[in-house]
This record gives sequence, C-alpha cells and structure tokens, in this order.
Amino acid sequence: MVGDVSDLDPASDPREEPASRGVPGQVPAVPAGQVHAPIPAVAHDDVIDDAIENPVFITEKLSVSYGTSPAVLDVSLRVPEKQITAFIGPSGCGKSTIIRCFNRMNDLIPAARVEGTVRYHGVDLYGNEIDSVQVRKRIGMVFQKPNPFPKSIYDNIAFGPKVLGMKGSMDQIVEQALRRASLWDDVKDRLKDNAFGMSGGQQQRLCIARALATNPDVLLMDEPCSALDPISTGRIEDLMHELKETVSIVIVTHNMQQAARVSDRTAFFIVDMGSSEEARIGRLVEYGPTSRIFTNPHDIRTEEYVSGKFG
Repeated sequence: MVGDVSDLDPASDPREEPASRGVPGQVPAVPAGQVHAPIPAVAHDDVIDDAIENPVFITEKLSVSYGTSPAVLDVSLRVPEKQITAFIGPSGCGKSTIIRCFNRMNDLIPAARVEGTVRYHGVDLYGNEIDSVQVRKRIGMVFQKPNPFPKSIYDNIAFGPKVLGMKGSMDQIVEQALRRASLWDDVKDRLKDNAFGMSGGQQQRLCIARALATNPDVLLMDEPCSALDPISTGRIEDLMHELKETVSIVIVTHNMQQAARVSDRTAFFIVDMGSSEEARIGRLVEYGPTSRIFTNPHDIRTEEYVSGKFG
C-alpha cells in the first residue's frame, strides 16, 4: 500500500501543525528560508488508496534524476484501471518524466536514474527479471507530435505485430487497430499509400492505431493533441472516451480544459525552484477526482493554477 496514513510523522511537517491526518492529497508549501519543498507527508487515504481498488500502477517515492540533477522527486500515487488519468502542471514539472517511467522509456536515456518503486498490476517494473521490451508491448505510448514511419499506412500498423511475432491474420490485425482508432473508414481504400500523405490529425490517430495493434493494456499519451487543430483534437478526445472501456489511459496535457473534459482523475505537478534557475525540481502537489481538482482543490497552488493565475 502507498503512504499508510498511520505512519505519517506530523513533527516532520515544517509548518509544525498539531498532529493530524493532514489534508488529503496536499503537499506542504515551501516554508520561508528553505530552498526546496520538504518530502511530502501526504495523507492519501481518500484520493489514492481507498478510492482506487484496482490500480494499474502504484508508485512509491518515485524520483528521476539526470546525472546529478534531480528532475522530479517523491511521487507516490495510484493510477486506476480502465479510466483516464491526466497529469497537469507548468512546463518542466516532471509530467512527461513520470509517464515515461511507466513503460521504462527513461531506460533509453543514459544519464537518467530512476529511484523508488513502480508497480504494474503488482509487479515491480524495474525488477531485474523484467524485460523492458515486453513492458512496452503491454504499455503503449503516443507522443506529442505524430511520428509515423516512412512506410505505407498498412505497414505502419503491421510493424509492431510483426516484430513481436503475433499470430493470426495480419489483415485482420491492421483493420481492427484502425477501427479502434476510428480511422478505418478514412483510409480503407488507400492502405498502401505513404503515411506522410495523411493530415496531422490522421497521422496522430494512425500512431494511436499503431500502439493499439499490439493489444496494450495501458496507453500513455504525452500531449497527443498539442500540435493538432480543434477538430482533430475533438476526435482524439472522443476516441479516448471509447478506448477507456478496454484500455487504461494516462495523458500528459498543458490544456486544462482538455484534462477537465476527458479525465476521471487528475494529478497536479509543480516546479520547485531552487537557489538558481537551473535547480528546477518537479513535485506532485495534489491528486484526486478531476471534478474535485477543478472545482474544490485542497491546495491553494492547485486552485491558482487551474484558475489561470500562473502556469
């Protein structure tokens, strides 16, 4: 279990408040004269533990550093299964860094060091026996900008299943993936055309279809609509609502309206500015049901961010 509230030490809170269970989902503010925010003493009982019975991910004190510089510190949360979880916050707060821990994409960065625990359905993703390739088979990812391969539409979808040696009719696998991404009707008569001839919105849906072709359990989406027009964005959001019936989704977004529209739960991250501009450390401030985060947040910093006062 994450953050057993019985283990919290009120004396560790720099505000020196009387012993209490604290405000659920809240990280203490940075006290005067202290360079960095303290390690959060967060009472997660109502927003993380009890409210999420079947988490797909559990993180415990998850921290990521690049070389000797910490990028994000002490993130503990539970991501629910078959729901959409949004990560919001200003640039540089560690949203994308954390989401890349969920399918071990940070392994591809030599200077990156991951500490803490990430459990996927109870399995430690960073255990010695875990194959990162198999992790990415089960946990797909869609990036900020559409990145189709310089191949035909058909070959883009078939690439992953072929590499993984998936059995069955490749034509059926391709069609099913395109249908799940609401793209089949647009491209069924030009599957052999180069994917670069598609519009930006179609290319992003193609990338979603490519990720779905390997039948992932989780789909990570790192600002998937930031480069798209409003119509294409709307189609991606509609698709996300359809997909969450079978796939757990975690989305990073700078668009607070999008987070409010599509997500079931929202995590708000903030940049902890150190003694210099370079000392930027991301921290989780608050996490809970999206409706509460946007209408009745527990932390004043969350309220100021969602109301547009900063960020």
